[in-house]
Amino acid sequence: MKIAGNWATLLLPLNNEAINEEVIDFDRLAAQIDYYIETKVDGIYSNGTAGEFYTQTEEEFQQISQLLADKCHQAGMPFQIGASHCHPNDSVARAQFAASLNPTAIQVILPNWFPCNTETALTFLKKVESVCNGVPLILYNPPHAKVCLSAQQLKTLFDEVETLVGFKLPRITDEIAATGLAQNAAIFVAGHFLATDAYKGASGAYSNVCCLGPKATQAWTQACLALHPSALETEAQIQQFMSDNIAPLIETEGYCNAAADKFMASLGGWSDISAEMRFPFKGIPAEYRASAQAAQRELIPDFTK
Repeated sequence: MKIAGNWATLLLPLNNEAINEEVIDFDRLAAQIDYYIETKVDGIYSNGTAGEFYTQTEEEFQQISQLLADKCHQAGMPFQIGASHCHPNDSVARAQFAASLNPTAIQVILPNWFPCNTETALTFLKKVESVCNGVPLILYNPPHAKVCLSAQQLKTLFDEVETLVGFKLPRITDEIAATGLAQNAAIFVAGHFLATDAYKGASGAYSNVCCLGPKATQAWTQACLALHPSALETEAQIQQFMSDNIAPLIETEGYCNAAADKFMASLGGWSDISAEMRFPFKGIPAEYRASAQAAQRELIPDFTK
């Protein structure tokens, strides 16, 4: 089965945002999972960039993963576990634990400190594969990765790692399209480019847009993958909203991508999550909310609750 569609990210609700005292509110995290299940998104994933995987202890990682697995198995909801870690051996250990929970797939990043070449990437992925008991792997290679792989590197990894079934990438470039990879691998692109890249074979998105409104994003994703012209019109409005209200917070104000995802979730009205981040990152202040919400109501009213 090719993995596809609108995959909603888990965001970390915090009980106490004081530095070094952030505690994950697992009751609110459970409610977030329940909402995604009720909304009937195509799938849920944990511990990506927006899930602040880089701040989690192993105990927290296992507790989040177990909670997601229990709820999704009970509901029959596809789910992926992000086993990413900046330490490659810890990433392998997380992948091994994740595999024990029988997810739909496991996401990993490449070793983070030194930029790695194709040979190193293969060595790492084959080690991960060896501990995952055949659970499919997704290579998470977003724009802020230490190494953004070339089209040929992606093709090589896909051809040589048997259980590698897909990739998280910013876009399907002409070079990637020329390899034919999108016809065989599940390629997930940035959510606000899904309508355009669906014409190039994109399978779906680990969706930043879903942070704004899971229900609207689910309906829009279906239109994108059906190549419905209306999806392109909505995409243009989403991109304008992002360009005017979200991109400057990252590119000019210096907030991280995960802070932008939490900020968008706080705008959407579907979640009670705050925009605060775990140490040492800063959440986007409430002073930006009013103008962003006004733009959201004007440009993409379906993505408000």
